[in-house]
Order: sequence, then C-alpha cells, then structure tokens
Amino acid sequence: MERKGICLSETKTNAMRMLDKAGIDYQIHSYDPEDGQIHGIAVAGKIGLPAERVFKTLVAHHGNALFVFVIPVAAELDLKKAAKAAGAKSIEMLPLKDLQKHTGYIRGGCSPIGMKKPYPTFIDASAELQGTIAVSGGRIGLQMELPPASLAELAAARFADLTRGEE
Repeated sequence: MERKGICLSETKTNAMRMLDKAGIDYQIHSYDPEDGQIHGIAVAGKIGLPAERVFKTLVAHHGNALFVFVIPVAAELDLKKAAKAAGAKSIEMLPLKDLQKHTGYIRGGCSPIGMKKPYPTFIDASAELQGTIAVSGGRIGLQMELPPASLAELAAARFADLTRGEE
C-alpha cells in the first residue's frame, strides 16, 4: 500500500485530504472516463481489481434524514436491509438531482468520505472479507484503495448486510 497515493499531477480531492490528515494509507487508481464507461464493473476492469473489491457509494433518505451506503459495484442495495441498518421505517434513494446539493459530489464521483456534512454511513459486511477495497476518490476517474476498517473508522461507519441476494 502506497503512503498517501500519488495522484498523477491531479489536485487532491477533499476525500484524499481527509485520509492524509487522518494518517491513513491508501493507493490511488486513476482511469480514463472519456469513453463514458463509469459504471462500477467497468471501473473495476479499468483499475485492474476484481468487482468484489470495488465499492460504490449510494445515498438514500427517509424524510429529511440522509444515509450513505457503500456496497460492491456488482450488487444491488436492498432497501429493507438498508432501512433496518439505518434504524428507519423505510428509505428510498436520494433523487440524482439532489446528490450534489447534499454531498458535494456528482454521480460516478461520490466518495463516502469528504461529503459536505457527515451522514450515517453503512458499509456492506462483504467488505470485511477483503484486505482492501476501492471507493471513489471524490472525482470521476479516481478511486482510492484502502483497508475497509480504515474507511469505516474515518467515515464513522458500521458494517451491515445491505445487498440483495442469498439471505
């Protein structure tokens, strides 16, 4: 793991600055988003990691309360499991038009750390089986690879079963 990964002459994002400030080791993976392929499975291939180690950040809400969910790119968020983890009766996905207003990030570049405000954050339990996972670095074309426990500590996140599939 590289110490405070080199960002290939790009400006550090808020997410990377937060990792640096916390003294968390991470590695940067850059990819070319120009082909329009920014969905998670394509990103995993571009950065050379298996899809089960590349995670996407989703934002959901219950009324005015927002919640952040970090799940494998090939998985689908189970809204009932997510609501249970968040302690809400139900949740629904935040409309895409509201994402930047609340998080400071756009679709395809939403990192679970460095948002405008800290929101309750939950990471799928499958991350605990991985030595490192990759999450958005806060910009399309940029992924940060770090230990899931380090991400959970910095994001004040809890691990929970969040995805559809076998119970």
